[in-house]
Amino acid sequence: MSAASFSSLSADHQRLQALVGTWRGEEEIAATQWADEGNATSEVMAEAEFGGLFVVQRYRQRRDGTVSFGSHNVFGFDQQNKVVTMHQFDSMGFVPALPATGAWNGAELVLERSSPRGSARVTYVFDGADAYRMRLHFKPAGGDRWQDMVSGVYRRISPSSINGF
Repeated sequence: MSAASFSSLSADHQRLQALVGTWRGEEEIAATQWADEGNATSEVMAEAEFGGLFVVQRYRQRRDGTVSFGSHNVFGFDQQNKVVTMHQFDSMGFVPALPATGAWNGAELVLERSSPRGSARVTYVFDGADAYRMRLHFKPAGGDRWQDMVSGVYRRISPSSINGF
């Protein structure tokens, strides 16, 4: 995509481009009903699609050399409601009724989603162009306390392109 067409994106769509690239992460997993406590490594590959209107992210987590979790995330910006959206499909198989929604606060992107199981909140904090931190919290349905699930530090290992279509 040329610089001229990238600059025609809204400022909110341009912000999503921070996610684009290939990243490697080191993660700490908290003990939950879905996973044992421990460490993991991850690989995240994200590309801009449809001229930068969406960012499609493929995430793969490994524990003890085996893929333990994977997801396919689609980030966008809902101009009508003025929120960042993230549709997530993952290896646990839960079908999301609605996307996670949220907003940027400086270099931090916070997204939340609720389901019959409870609420999830994911926070991305960008430490410059080539590193970010991610933290995932969960609050069970009927609960009042957020629980740690996963936290990690991710470093860019290569940029990705913006696909036309």
